[in-house]
Amino acid sequence: MAAKQGIGDLYDLVKAYGKQELVEPVRPLPRWLAFGIAGSLLLMVGGILLTLAMLRALQTETGTAFSGNLSWTPYLITLVALIVTIALLGMRIKKRSL
Repeated sequence: MAAKQGIGDLYDLVKAYGKQELVEPVRPLPRWLAFGIAGSLLLMVGGILLTLAMLRALQTETGTAFSGNLSWTPYLITLVALIVTIALLGMRIKKRSL
């Protein structure tokens, strides 16, 4: 009788341990992923709009400085600014886990 109770206690202990160490840490995962995906999408849309605004400003507000053979320069400036921004944001990522 004591052996059956010992096996039952062991089963309950393993079940509680599994719940504590496996289920509980994963429980906030859907919310964490939802906020991460939503934030990434909003950041992406904002980045695209700011990049287009910068390109538009360079093309219209500089007058004739970027006309003729230099018409590609606003695109290059915008691309470099976008790459620098992505690099700076990438360096800010510190969190490696949940």
